[in-house]
Amino acid sequence: MSDHNDSSGDVDIVANLATIQQNIDEAASAVGRKSDDVTLVCVSKTHDAPHVRGALVAGRRIFGENRVQEASEKWPELKQEFPDVELHLIGPLQSNKAREAMSLFDVIETLDRPKLARTFARLRDETGQCPELYIQINIGREPQKAGIDPADADDFIRECIHDLALPVTGLMCIPPVDEEPSPHFALLGKIADRHGLKVRSMGMSSDYECAIRLGATHIRVGTAIFGHRAYNLAH
Repeated sequence: MSDHNDSSGDVDIVANLATIQQNIDEAASAVGRKSDDVTLVCVSKTHDAPHVRGALVAGRRIFGENRVQEASEKWPELKQEFPDVELHLIGPLQSNKAREAMSLFDVIETLDRPKLARTFARLRDETGQCPELYIQINIGREPQKAGIDPADADDFIRECIHDLALPVTGLMCIPPVDEEPSPHFALLGKIADRHGLKVRSMGMSSDYECAIRLGATHIRVGTAIFGHRAYNLAH
């Protein structure tokens, strides 16, 4: 696979995972939560199969990928070896890739617009199946980011759940990198609470402990596990 590769041969994935788990335990305990209530999604995007296998051998089974094409090249073989893997799509999805994504991923975290919701509903009706879905909220209202504006979130959530009967179980967000994340995490929690949604996918390598203290059920961690990603600039 030419668009991603092993970013660092000397990364100690087992030690990194142990450190992250300790941080999860401490952050959850600080607010009276159980660490078992927090799911670690290992973000394996751009890392090749041999590198990712280190986390699989260490017992991790929930992974996040950004691109349908990369996941379709990397994961079928890995899933033969580790069939209990749960694969999350955490990157933006084009509507014309929806059918492939629905067959490949167990969870799609980036339902971010009405057209995609209608596409999921149509394909669900055709195939009789649909992965679990999270709605992505553009929590910082950043023009360069995907997601539903917080002001439009209530109507969109109702449309997805009640009108289209999609299996929406939670929300996802990515706060602005140059802002304190706490208010954004708190806002996502309030939106989720209004609709009885239990899943809050929020927090990455730099802010997952803060996210846990503010109610994250899923954290998406890549660099802190696998090291910095090395991109092939030819692609």
